[in-house]
Amino acid sequence: VKVECSSAYKKAKHAGYSFSLFYLYLSMKAANEIEEFRYRIEDDKVVCYDRVGAGPTIFRENETYGCGYFPYTEDIDLFMLQAKAETERVKAERGLKFPYTGDDILHYSTLPWADFTAVNHARKFDAARSIPKITFGKLTREGDKMWLPVDVHVNHALMDGFHVGKFINRFQELLNE
Repeated sequence: VKVECSSAYKKAKHAGYSFSLFYLYLSMKAANEIEEFRYRIEDDKVVCYDRVGAGPTIFRENETYGCGYFPYTEDIDLFMLQAKAETERVKAERGLKFPYTGDDILHYSTLPWADFTAVNHARKFDAARSIPKITFGKLTREGDKMWLPVDVHVNHALMDGFHVGKFINRFQELLNE
């Protein structure tokens, strides 16, 4: 789907926040408010985490990427400080390392070069991984409105389109605030 993000863009810039970290934070907030986004399958049982953080891909100047870990906190200023430090850490290292291996995470990717309508993720279907994957695309403008593509992949055993719809609606509300 595409979400309208003009207000959020202005708010982020006014506060001095990176817009990409701002909308990532808002999406984490929306996901943490919806219980099903905190469900995971572990040892053939469903568990519900109190909160989930973010495991984003971080693009480097040498055209490679690394993976970071941003814990979720309701304090946006603390989140921004931690996320900026983690981003710089990942940009300074080489290779593909996974700093966090817990299941209480959301996997994030960003494809800022493409205004996509859908994304397909390679999945290992023999594994019991149940972590949602959220991908953001290229920010576009239409008149005075700004739009951001968002793709959400979830494990259908834990949630369905109703829950993804709740997430998208809540994310849009947060972007509008």
